[in-house]
Amino acid sequence: MGKKHSPLFLRRVEHSRSVIKECDIQEFNVMMNDDDSLIVIDVRETHEFESGHMKAATHISKGVLERDIEKHPVATTDRIVLYCGGGFRSAIAAQSLQNMGYTNVYSLWGGWREIVAEGLDITTNELPN
Repeated sequence: MGKKHSPLFLRRVEHSRSVIKECDIQEFNVMMNDDDSLIVIDVRETHEFESGHMKAATHISKGVLERDIEKHPVATTDRIVLYCGGGFRSAIAAQSLQNMGYTNVYSLWGGWREIVAEGLDITTNELPN
């Protein structure tokens, strides 16, 4: 179940979604299995990433994405998929990268929840019983 978000935040997300490329989990699966390179970036907070993430994902929190993206081997023309918990923060992050000149950026609608539901290759740090 998703969080209840504030109206101004939702307006910001909807604006971002209207100007970026977005993919759903089925399209993401196709991207992961085609012959084109793909960079997956988890833009959630550190504690979220540490509790579980896609094994193939690079972690760059949304709050430092613009500052730190160039510290990673990512070209402005690389195909990049960003994900967060549900697709809201990643939409805003995708718009930000797009504004910086990245030309092939997608936000995964449904984010981490869809990744888990789809049974993709993840790692989790569950506490022992």
